[in-house]
Amino acid sequence: MNLRAPVVAAVMAIALLVPAGAHAHFSINHLIYVQISKDGIALRYILDQAEIPTFQERGEPRATVLAHKRDEVLRNLAVTVDGRRAPVGALPGASISFPPGQGGLRLTRVELPLAASAHDPRTVQVHDGTFEGRIGWKAVVPRPGARTAVKTGTERGDPTNGLRTYPRAALSSPKDERVASFSVRPGAGTLTAPHGLGAGAADTTTNRSGDGFASVFQDAVSGKTVLVFLLLAAFGWGALHALSPGHGKAMVAAYLVGTRGTARHAAALGAIVTVTHTAGVFALGLVTLLLSQFLVPDQLYPWLTLVSGLMVVVVGGGVVRSRIRARRHEHHHQHHDEVTTRGLLAMGASAGLIPCPSALVVLLGAISQHQVALGMVLILAFSLGLATAMTAIGVAVVYAGRLTARIDFRGRTATALPVLSGLVIVGAGLLVSAKAVPQLL
Repeated sequence: MNLRAPVVAAVMAIALLVPAGAHAHFSINHLIYVQISKDGIALRYILDQAEIPTFQERGEPRATVLAHKRDEVLRNLAVTVDGRRAPVGALPGASISFPPGQGGLRLTRVELPLAASAHDPRTVQVHDGTFEGRIGWKAVVPRPGARTAVKTGTERGDPTNGLRTYPRAALSSPKDERVASFSVRPGAGTLTAPHGLGAGAADTTTNRSGDGFASVFQDAVSGKTVLVFLLLAAFGWGALHALSPGHGKAMVAAYLVGTRGTARHAAALGAIVTVTHTAGVFALGLVTLLLSQFLVPDQLYPWLTLVSGLMVVVVGGGVVRSRIRARRHEHHHQHHDEVTTRGLLAMGASAGLIPCPSALVVLLGAISQHQVALGMVLILAFSLGLATAMTAIGVAVVYAGRLTARIDFRGRTATALPVLSGLVIVGAGLLVSAKAVPQLL
């Protein structure tokens, strides 16, 4: 019996415990500057909406979009003064703009000056309930006010400079602060609060996703680089995407171990991942184009993750069952498990089922700029890069297994390890499914 199963089990455990990056192209980021004075509370609400939700609002007049955002904020932003809800009203000076984003798409930026009535307040609480359930950076930032001494545990620093740039270290786990409480006394405009990171204090970027695949498409549209180099760049970004946490490579490797797969099986898995991922991008693009009034695309990702995890559980259960049957019929010969077509399809589909948001941005950008053929070619190259990286991992596992196969085990360890490899696959699927459940509740 060789050591492949326990080695890959350890690799998988590490890979699955590292969270995958957030889907920044779906994000709706918002922060509130709060300034508490003796005679009132001034708030400035800033919204930075990513490419895909902005694309879904295409065709709506600028004034209509601004009115919808303002209504959402006034309904769901709550200010409590001395235990009582204070009405929040809009002030003149609201603005909306559509700065350029990735893939030739636009972002939405809204700034709303607001006010809540208060006279000589003692305690203030701000609760941001806007855009509930949407991913993105969320923060409440205190500012000194006239004739008050304000104390709070909320950080006064804003590393995003008003949601213009984002700390690179927080791209995969953006700040999620929706509630802030303040203790207020008469004073000289002082603020006692943790400093935190201010603008310019952290390594920041305007690229919310942290990858450059969408930029490859924009370079192709503008003709900056020869197409063959852009295809290679798209291929490379796909490979890097596969190597980032949370993309099924550990489960694919464990499946090849658990079923004693070959390099040919690893290549077949790569082909299935390519087809599944490319089809998934196009399908989600159609949903975004045709069903955006009924479905929010980023809310489909937890469901896709759940389905992917359950598929892995089923495949792992099949491996466990076949191993148990093999033990019952084993006498004096070694049994070799066979990789089934159904198992290959299920495992490859589970690894490629969740489309990369950057690929979706490229597709939508291609549609909006009438460059559909170019976008499709780049997405295919990206998917090939993703699948090639996963195939390479699978082949490496297969050949590493041949090197460790010389190590022999006897007794209970020899009989337990084959079943353990299947149980590891089941456990991986359960962990993936468990990650999706909180987002569905």
